[in-house]
Amino acid sequence: MQFHPGEIAGVIWKPLKRYHDSRGWLCELFRHDELPAEFHPVMTYISATEPGVARGPHEHVDQADCFCFLGPSNFKIYLWDNRPHSPTYRAYQTNVVGIDKPMLLIIPAGIVHAYKNVGTKPGIVFNCPNRLYKGPARKEPVDEIRHEEQKDTPFRLD
Repeated sequence: MQFHPGEIAGVIWKPLKRYHDSRGWLCELFRHDELPAEFHPVMTYISATEPGVARGPHEHVDQADCFCFLGPSNFKIYLWDNRPHSPTYRAYQTNVVGIDKPMLLIIPAGIVHAYKNVGTKPGIVFNCPNRLYKGPARKEPVDEIRHEEQKDTPFRLD
């Protein structure tokens, strides 16, 4: 399975802006009126990732992720378009976001994704997916296809 570099259709990269004053700073993570309806969040969680640690690669069958990378570290993002009917099928894309480039990133279902903390401090990530983890009352299977434990996976982080 070969991938080629290029932008991936349907992925939304929205730079985030910090507003600073004498008290500190504020950053809007998202506005309901600025997100396409199919990506409206239904839950939110926050995670911390240690320097040098990666999460993923994995993909979702139905869920879209809406990540917010603000810092206090930087993350290298890895995306692979694994959607056979996509105009950018088999495209591969990377970017570095976080403290130096705050970013909201929406990843539609079927796009394999991973991120790695490439900074020197633990990094914070918010995710506002459009599906509930394990469905209502946590009674459904997890919508996730994990690739990181497969020895022959084409989804490799550099």
